[in-house]
Amino acid sequence: MIPDAALVTRFAADLDALVTPGDRIGVAVSGGPDSLALLLLAAAARPGVIEAATVDHGLRTGSAGEAGMVAHLCTELGVPHATLAVTVEPGASLQAQARMARYQALALWAKDRGLTAIATGHHLDDQAETLLMRVARGSGVGGLAGVQASRPLSISVQLVRPLLGWRRSELTTIVAEAGLTPVDDPSNADERYDRTSARALLASTEWLDPERLAQVAANAADAEEALAWSAAQAFEARADRSGESINLDPSGLPGELRRRLLVTAFDALGAEEPAGPALMRALESLEAGETVTLAGLKLEGGDHWRLSPAPPRRPRPFTP
Repeated sequence: MIPDAALVTRFAADLDALVTPGDRIGVAVSGGPDSLALLLLAAAARPGVIEAATVDHGLRTGSAGEAGMVAHLCTELGVPHATLAVTVEPGASLQAQARMARYQALALWAKDRGLTAIATGHHLDDQAETLLMRVARGSGVGGLAGVQASRPLSISVQLVRPLLGWRRSELTTIVAEAGLTPVDDPSNADERYDRTSARALLASTEWLDPERLAQVAANAADAEEALAWSAAQAFEARADRSGESINLDPSGLPGELRRRLLVTAFDALGAEEPAGPALMRALESLEAGETVTLAGLKLEGGDHWRLSPAPPRRPRPFTP
């Protein structure tokens, strides 16, 4: 059941780049081929410091049995396992609501178990699919960076993806050679989901190479890092804070850095970052010298911008 030693060594290097060796970490295991391969590799690469969790969303018949299958496998591997039952709130996107519930449950579990990170089974083909979906949505550089290799899941727990350099076929082979039968999630073939369409497009279009698409995402991630650094430098040089207000000098900056300068000011004032379209409308108003209110702030435009807390709204007079 233990994967080939060369694969374990390769995985250990990928994991060590994201999580300090020796730290106790959790792996999220749904029972699908990707997460089962992650479990096998992690248990072999870091014996004694791995724990596993399966999130049961309760959205389809058999989910409890699938969690039980993972629990049995973990017993054979000597890996502590927990099943986390969650309630998925109704919303516009069932997948998005399920993802939110899943990560909240994993973060709480990790904190309770003293784990420093949670690893998931996202891989290179997932990255390629994500890039296609975000291109279709007109994403900017940050969106085109795709799935991040590491990001905070909570204050004390990191979410890591050590398999982003691995192909789906490699992971499927690892599971097959271990003699395991993975869970078949019917949502993976549901044509209502964008990811299903992206996967089908990749499978049917020879010139769309997943490895090259994943490289595009990596290039975008490098560009995003450079832009974030430049925006921080611009804010340091061009922002003047006075009490609860911030004055900004956007003169001469490219459009993207002006946008990021404004976003940084929102964050500095403790305001929630507005959604993209609302932010762009506010940016256009500022550049036209207008005054607008957004996210609880008053924004005054012109050659220089001023952000300050918006005055409270006057109550409407009562009309009997």
